[in-house]
Amino acid sequence: MQNYLLTILILLPAVGALAVALHGLAPYARPQHYRWVALGFSVATFLVSLLLLGGDVGGGSANAFRFEQKALWIGSVGAYYHLGVDGMSLWLVLLTTLLVPISILSSWHSIEKRGLAFFASMLVLEAAMIGVFVALDLLLFYLFFEASLIPMFILIGVWGGERRLYAAIKFFIYTMVGSLLMLVGIIALYFMHAEAAGFGTFDYVTLFDAIQSGKLSLVGEGGRATQEQLLLFLAFAVAFSIKVPLFPFHTWLPDAHTEAPTAGSVILAGVLLKMGTYGLMRFNFGLFPEATREMAWLFIILAIIGIIYGALVAMVQPDVKRLVAYSSVSHMGFVVLGMFSFTEQGMQGALYQMLNHGVSTGALFLLVGMIYERRHTRMISEFGGLSKPMPWFATFLVITSLSSVGLPLLNGFVGEFLIMLGMWSASPELTVGRPWVATMLAATGVIWAAVYMLWMLQRVLFGRVTNAHNRRLPDLNAREIGLLLPLLALMLYMGAYPRPFLSRSRNSVEQVRARVVAPSSQGTFHADAR
Repeated sequence: MQNYLLTILILLPAVGALAVALHGLAPYARPQHYRWVALGFSVATFLVSLLLLGGDVGGGSANAFRFEQKALWIGSVGAYYHLGVDGMSLWLVLLTTLLVPISILSSWHSIEKRGLAFFASMLVLEAAMIGVFVALDLLLFYLFFEASLIPMFILIGVWGGERRLYAAIKFFIYTMVGSLLMLVGIIALYFMHAEAAGFGTFDYVTLFDAIQSGKLSLVGEGGRATQEQLLLFLAFAVAFSIKVPLFPFHTWLPDAHTEAPTAGSVILAGVLLKMGTYGLMRFNFGLFPEATREMAWLFIILAIIGIIYGALVAMVQPDVKRLVAYSSVSHMGFVVLGMFSFTEQGMQGALYQMLNHGVSTGALFLLVGMIYERRHTRMISEFGGLSKPMPWFATFLVITSLSSVGLPLLNGFVGEFLIMLGMWSASPELTVGRPWVATMLAATGVIWAAVYMLWMLQRVLFGRVTNAHNRRLPDLNAREIGLLLPLLALMLYMGAYPRPFLSRSRNSVEQVRARVVAPSSQGTFHADAR
């Protein structure tokens, strides 16, 4: 089974989507039936994904993948069905398989219109997202990367808010344009390898080895990136920066989050944004190390702008969901900053913060959706004093908000601390002239996060109940508490004991870091570089 474990993980939700569709055509079908079918397949996918923890994932080298499967896919162009997982992708796969059943269960009663299509779309989206994190063929990766757009476009466009079509089309156009640039880069790499080695390939490991050994040379005089490498780097980086989204490519995100249904917002924040940062670390750092170094200053500046801008704009939002959406711009800026510090602490912190953001912000969107179901409004001014009628809701919202702020002993603190520690100790020659200045500017984002989150808590939860509609609001029920408890447990566990997560990703991150920091002028690789 291990040889086909990743294929099973992709096929399980896809088969589940088909089962939901076929079940809906049956004459005896009822909404509760296909909801249970969707939940059953998503839970089964999560349980199967736990088997990944049993393998030796995360050791060896940058191309030492586990649970690897490789078979010829499109023989005429040399495309392979190549899957594998390492310490960088392991936790992102598990995050995906955890959030999908939680998102399905959160929509148990809120989705009434076209429910069959909704739950089928969620399962198709899960299959595509898992495929993104385990694909090791660039053409296959592109296929999964694009496939994830369609169900999310449907989720926003059909079950979103009043401006759902505008938000869905904006999301689709932004991400599609970036993806087309990446496709151009993938095709260019194929023909460059064909010219250098006599055959074209889309296989990431083959391309990695060819560039590393100098067989496919993208290094010019003085060890600097050639113009071709810079253009390839930008083709991939723009696509991934839009997905992150990195400032100034962020404008699609607040609209998409605001209009998306609760489940869509959870998956969008928890998983889809991570495709961008994962892609930068996997493909840009691995294939174009010289260009990555030379462009690091730009990404550090944009990350800092995003951190501060996202926090300041979140502070003035009247809509609590839009506030959480802009907080994502700020938090993902921290992830990019840590990646481009080129230090072990910074890059480990970036990967850890991807997980933290998925857990904490996913929980925040769930809580926003729960109060919206009761009041049908997200305006902060409509609330106040909710801790009195809804003590369980208040408790979960306070803990989740403090996790997002980065309170010590909660998960957000570990990631942000490692990122700032890594950026502070970064090499000025590899990053920016004064990395300590960049760290201090980024650290103000933590202060602003405390301001907008605590101010939101004060206005929503505390004080007198000023609106009569809020006096008799029902508190969280057993289903809603059950949704939040796994995420709350992760916030506490990841904040108190991050070692199991960091130890599994350490070797994979270190090899990618060394690839960027210490390639020789001929493009060869020093495996012992630190």
